[in-house]
Amino acid sequence: MKKFLNTLFRGVEILIAFFLGVMIVLVFMNVVFRYLFSKGFAWSEEIARLCFIYLVYLGSIGAMRDNQHLIIDSILSRVPTVAQRIIYFLVQAGVIWLMVILIQGSWGLVIQNLRDNWVATKFPTYLVYAAGLVTGIAISIIALANMFRLVILKMPVADLLKIRDDSEENQMQESIQ
Repeated sequence: MKKFLNTLFRGVEILIAFFLGVMIVLVFMNVVFRYLFSKGFAWSEEIARLCFIYLVYLGSIGAMRDNQHLIIDSILSRVPTVAQRIIYFLVQAGVIWLMVILIQGSWGLVIQNLRDNWVATKFPTYLVYAAGLVTGIAISIIALANMFRLVILKMPVADLLKIRDDSEENQMQESIQ
């Protein structure tokens, strides 16, 4: 299961890199064409915007998985272990609650914009709001997994807060095999 999830998140990272590359190429190409020919491509702006939106939303999923979001752990390090576990659990529950709000809002906007299309590309505008659905669901699953690790697997909060490093994980997997 862990190997499947690592492969899945590796796919997300590749998708992020792809969106970044497409965005850079399209924006650069548009600048060059506007400078040389005084005309740009309207469709390139819409695609670059969509790439940027998904780049940010998918990046937040990766950051949640790797514990790279802004966290203030100075309070956690000064309280007893039981309080650490309670605070961590409440933080994860709060994350899930916020993601449910994001999912509900994104779903409402997707439904509201089902018949709308962008002007140049004719892409459906709900693609923008669908990013919130993907992000909300993914981050909720990650927060539930964090709660599972805390409550069922009894992992220490310090280990759960540790920033995940792929090189350390790869070394650990190699030593196991």
